[in-house]
Amino acid sequence: MDSPIFEQMLNGFELNRSSDRPVYLQLAEIILSLIKTGKLQSGQKLPSSRQLAELKQINRITVSKAYEELQTQGWLERFVGKGTFVSSYLPEYRPETLQESHQHTAQKQAGFKIDEKEYLVSYSPVTAKLHLDDGFPDPKLAPLYELYRAYRNQLTRSGLYDKFGSYSYPDGSIYYRQAISKHLNETRALKTTFQNILSVRGTLMGINVVCNGLIKPGDVIVSGFPGWGRAEANFVHAKAQHIMIPVDEHGLAVDALKRICAKQQVRMVYVTPHHHYPTTVPLRIDRRLELLRLAKEHQFIIFEDDYDFDFHYSHRPLLPLASADDSGIVIYCGSFSKSLSPAFRMGYLAASENVIEHLAKVRLLLDRQGDHILDNAMGEILNDGTVQRYLRKTLVVYEQKRDFFCQQLSEVLKDKVEFTVPAGGMSVWTKFDRSIDLTKLAGKALTKGLYVSDGKSHQYPQFDENALRLGFASPSHEELEKSISILKQLL
Repeated sequence: MDSPIFEQMLNGFELNRSSDRPVYLQLAEIILSLIKTGKLQSGQKLPSSRQLAELKQINRITVSKAYEELQTQGWLERFVGKGTFVSSYLPEYRPETLQESHQHTAQKQAGFKIDEKEYLVSYSPVTAKLHLDDGFPDPKLAPLYELYRAYRNQLTRSGLYDKFGSYSYPDGSIYYRQAISKHLNETRALKTTFQNILSVRGTLMGINVVCNGLIKPGDVIVSGFPGWGRAEANFVHAKAQHIMIPVDEHGLAVDALKRICAKQQVRMVYVTPHHHYPTTVPLRIDRRLELLRLAKEHQFIIFEDDYDFDFHYSHRPLLPLASADDSGIVIYCGSFSKSLSPAFRMGYLAASENVIEHLAKVRLLLDRQGDHILDNAMGEILNDGTVQRYLRKTLVVYEQKRDFFCQQLSEVLKDKVEFTVPAGGMSVWTKFDRSIDLTKLAGKALTKGLYVSDGKSHQYPQFDENALRLGFASPSHEELEKSISILKQLL
């Protein structure tokens, strides 16, 4: 190819010598764009490295490196004594104009169809300085130094090959599972060994693994309304037949479940019996016993999501359904997201050994193994009593915050809201006057620097109490007072 013709092709392309990207790669990308737009055709000869170096006023070695890069990638081929050519194996490209507005289309829009699902929704983190969130713990109270120290110990102690040199157990490190087993047996009256424990990265992963491993399309899953949308999305994604039954002041309406069982085979019941999500009501003892009886009779799974067992204020926490399970029907799920921070993705499933063995194989399809270093660090602060001391301290702090927050709600918003003081957990299920548009309220609050939910996630065709979960655990007393004051102004 004549140099003037090639020089004309290069018009509009500049090499940025101050860029961090090497000049030879920039040149290679320019030549590649000429091939892709059809300006350089298959079999066409390129100028010699000396000629192109003179055209662009660059070092000849730079041109040679650009040619070598494209030759390695298969776009160019070189013949000794003949020169460098566009590969003869390339298809014929239709010429097209390279426009600025279309250069980055592939980064924004895929070239294939995506079947969007209504239940797949994104999540935006809370960035407002004030927040009455879903019920998150106060990270200022978390034993971060102790966890850091334990994590550092894992990096410096012996057994480095076992930790870093190869893949390990997909069900979690034995040390972590032993620590979790001991913790559950001592605090929740479970009767487990480490073989009954599967490490997961939080409750959602636990639900997802169970749905992938134990639920077939068309299986019936029953849960209560209102409920947790993330769990419900997993049921729909698994192509299960999802049936929702009411939740009242005593928890899941087990009589409604009994009627369903009389008509069709239920595969799984998802329940948050300790503090129902989102209403915080505990499942009454007679319903607990009936749920266990029905599961045993009809051989369905009870997925027990015990997301905030450690925070119960009126009396000792109600023991999990799993503690009374003598038939291997309960899969018990917990995490440290509500105990320490949502940022720490550490959780566990507890179930019969053959269930754990099966789910560990399923987990391999999703995640080769968990973070064994972080898990072992958590195991260490469980074994040395750090977590237990932290929970005893925070229980007092959160109870005081609950009482202060409920007092503020009663005194400042008494004409606009109704609520029952929760026996546990980190949020108050708050019903607003029907005249109040919660979506508008949330939008106006955000302009004032306060985050509250818009309540849409707790609305169903058969249920809408115009209510929100207002979390009280993460803010300070002053922040709680200011947040209520902002709501008062807006209402």
